[in-house]
Amino acid sequence: MHVSLTTPALLFPAISLLLLAYTNRFFSLAALIRKLSQDKTPLHSDQLKNLSRRITIIKRMQEAGVTSFALCVVCMIFIYIGFNKTGSLVFGFSLLFLLYSLILSVIEIHISVDALNIHLKEMSK
Repeated sequence: MHVSLTTPALLFPAISLLLLAYTNRFFSLAALIRKLSQDKTPLHSDQLKNLSRRITIIKRMQEAGVTSFALCVVCMIFIYIGFNKTGSLVFGFSLLFLLYSLILSVIEIHISVDALNIHLKEMSK
């Protein structure tokens, strides 16, 4: 497969927007945790586990997204200096990290929905 210099460059806006979305998720979760700690309301152990898991997953999402972005840059460098096969291989790894990041995003969404369901269950009591 031949990868031109523009192929990895096409991912730059997509990965940047994805990282922005992940950062927004992280900030909203951090704000929620800070609010919960200030309210001094007792939390269900499932809620605490949920929050902890979400923080870990968001961190991994961000790491995978940044790694994907960095590998795109490395890919472009290899292609620029004439190592097209190496650049193509690095680009493939970049896509795998991007896919991993997206899969983690879906998992985090499911955990978030579970957290809302726990909250709704407690509200109905």
